[in-house]
Amino acid sequence: MGVVRGVIFDESALLTEAADDEDASLLLPGAESILRMIFLSKIRIGISYTVGLPEPEVGHLKRMGSLYSIDFFSLNDPTCEVMPTWGDIDGSIVYLVSNKKKVLPKLSNYSWVVVSLNLGGGTSCDFPNTLLIEKLEELPLTICHLNKRLIGHNVVTVGYKMKPSRVEDFAKRGALPLCATQNGLMFMPLVSDLPLSSQLKEVDIVLHKATDEILSIKDENINFTQSMRELQKYFEHNQDCCVLDPLINIYPLLDRLEMQKILLGLVELKTESSYMIRGAYFLKVDNFDSLNFVTGLGKANLSLPCIVKPKVACGVGDAHKMAIIFRADDLKNLSVPLPAIIQEYVDHSSTLYKFYVLGEKIFCAVKKSIPNANILMKSFDGCDPKPLEFDSLKSLPTADNIHNSAVSDHPTGTNESIDLKLVTDAANWLRKRLQLTIFGFDVVIQEGTHDHVIVDVNYLPSFKEVPDDIAIPAFWEAIRSKFDSRMLK
Repeated sequence: MGVVRGVIFDESALLTEAADDEDASLLLPGAESILRMIFLSKIRIGISYTVGLPEPEVGHLKRMGSLYSIDFFSLNDPTCEVMPTWGDIDGSIVYLVSNKKKVLPKLSNYSWVVVSLNLGGGTSCDFPNTLLIEKLEELPLTICHLNKRLIGHNVVTVGYKMKPSRVEDFAKRGALPLCATQNGLMFMPLVSDLPLSSQLKEVDIVLHKATDEILSIKDENINFTQSMRELQKYFEHNQDCCVLDPLINIYPLLDRLEMQKILLGLVELKTESSYMIRGAYFLKVDNFDSLNFVTGLGKANLSLPCIVKPKVACGVGDAHKMAIIFRADDLKNLSVPLPAIIQEYVDHSSTLYKFYVLGEKIFCAVKKSIPNANILMKSFDGCDPKPLEFDSLKSLPTADNIHNSAVSDHPTGTNESIDLKLVTDAANWLRKRLQLTIFGFDVVIQEGTHDHVIVDVNYLPSFKEVPDDIAIPAFWEAIRSKFDSRMLK
């Protein structure tokens, strides 16, 4: 037997009992997400169903089949057998069946791993050496357990905690497979419906996007979701747990003011470049009404226009609510949350350089960005300029239409104008200073001075601009290197 390469779902482990409501889902809760996870892990999927199953149920299963390349079998029909179709599978096959269905004697003809889903209590199915699970969500945990037992200690199980949309983004790019990668990683979701302790017994390293799990930040106190609080408590009581990355290491990235202060340390960086790399000039503001704007800007080496950002960098709804201001009076009635920072607006020819640090490897992508200030001013057609307020996650101000996105696959600039050696040195400096394994930062190049200005730093970015065949192996390598270095210590 080899690692799990196929999963056959008996229809009893996917379908609910008949409901009077025609609009009610025919699938058990969580069934489709499990099917999709296994499909994206490139594990072959089959569904076996009883001859005579009502047409609505069959039709629903067939629709799932079209989405996830599912093979269909009828194990009580001697004309339709599994093995002629799946005979090329080099590995183990898991057969998942509900305890409410009598298992067919024919299953004894195959060397499958039978898993019984306990629906509504009762006894297990009548098949020897059956593995028992209480919920569908336990199936990935079971597969990881089986694979680890079959592969041995060379495989490293990565338990991950992210919001569903981020899991989907990573998984559809093949980044979170249940089967072992070429460098021996298996990825297992940490789900809130199961006890955390039982899941973490199977895990060697925890990968998280804790910024997805923030409910609020107030007076430096971070309020996480219940499941993230449980994980945080586990980290505190299990100091030897390998985490990518420790929560304390990501906290500076949650606070724009703290991050700006860290970037001041770039003056320590000794390079041979004729250009400077630095953070943007900034000024903290607690109250717009009491701010002595002119004096404050002068002391902070700022001049108009400026960009105003919330001090809280992520995790809350209005963390990306910003404004570009052209006059001191623009601060009146500004809707940017306080406390905030006023940051220099860098004219940068609408070109943004996104850098991704994946362990020891660094990647660069070029994107279109906000225009220079004089171009933005044209939006006002000679009238007094007004604050340009926007949510940076949704849209950026442009000269043509300040409500449309300025992000493009065809930026106006090229990376010929950037000193990659200088930014690479800064990336390595940041990695050591922040003690982070995977993070990203944005750089713009100031017109005239050619200063390389870091305007944003973020944790565990999607790095979607890097081709998957390059980025995903680097992602896996960064995780494996983190684990191996922790084990050496």
